[in-house]
Amino acid sequence: MTKLVSRFLKDESGATAIEYGLIAALISVALITGASALGNKLNLMFNSLSNTISSKTPT
Repeated sequence: MTKLVSRFLKDESGATAIEYGLIAALISVALITGASALGNKLNLMFNSLSNTISSKTPT
C-alpha cells in the first residue's frame, strides 16, 4: 500500500497536463483580447475612411 501511495505522489503527469492546459488557456485569452482590440481599431479606421469618402463625393 505504501508503494502505491509513494508512486502516486511521484507521478506528475497529471500536473503537467494541467499546466499545459492553463498555458494554452492564457495564450487563447491573450489572442482573443488582441484580436478584439485590433478589430475595434480597424472598424474605427474604416468608418472614418467611409465618412471621408462620402463627404468628398458630389451628390
